[in-house]
Amino acid sequence: MAAFTVYPAIDMLGGKCVRLLQGDYAKETVYGDSPVEMARLFAEQGAQWIHMVDLDGAKAGKRVNDRFVLEVANTLPVRVQIGGGIRTEEDVLFYLENGVARVILGSAAIANPPFVKKMLSLYGERIVIGIDAKNGFVATEGWLNTSKVKAVDLGKELAAAGAQTFIFTDIATDGMLSGPNVNAAVEMAQATGKHVIASGGVSSLADVQTLAAHVSDGVVGAIVGKALYTNQFTLAEALKAVQA
Repeated sequence: MAAFTVYPAIDMLGGKCVRLLQGDYAKETVYGDSPVEMARLFAEQGAQWIHMVDLDGAKAGKRVNDRFVLEVANTLPVRVQIGGGIRTEEDVLFYLENGVARVILGSAAIANPPFVKKMLSLYGERIVIGIDAKNGFVATEGWLNTSKVKAVDLGKELAAAGAQTFIFTDIATDGMLSGPNVNAAVEMAQATGKHVIASGGVSSLADVQTLAAHVSDGVVGAIVGKALYTNQFTLAEALKAVQA
């Protein structure tokens, strides 16, 4: 059985660490001036992975904050997964060849399925699929649009194409500290038969433990952002709670 991993999240906008409320760029809170320093703090608390998102990149459709990503990946004792602004094979290779462990493809899964399937066939488990859902349907383009595609259907299709790991975000809960949508994460894991990292809504150590209790269902991790930045608990406490 897989171990359960807590992924502290570093969302980058204008070179700073921010959190957005439900993906809304107009509702940003800055939590730090340096993504690299933030990653160092997480590493010191025992992080094995750092989840980084280039919000500028997601909006611009190209890499913007990539220098911070490479600095974290190459100077700290952590593995990095990065999403945001990754639209081409050149983008994927730029990260994979420069120390980044995994690349997350999100909106591209809907906008350009052949590209995503090609990346899965070439780079296998180093490609993670980010599926953001609203009421069970896939949301795209920084959550500005909701598609007519069911999240679990997209998951099944990409699992068949070789996806091993999905990051599943329930937009309704993201940044709200309202508790994660555990059932939806479990449903995605069971429908695809693959690993799911839950994202959105984690507000307490109990939420982390609730998700970790579903590791046998395929829920292998949780991305935690706002709860850490607003001192609901520390990363060290979360890691300890999961081990318990």
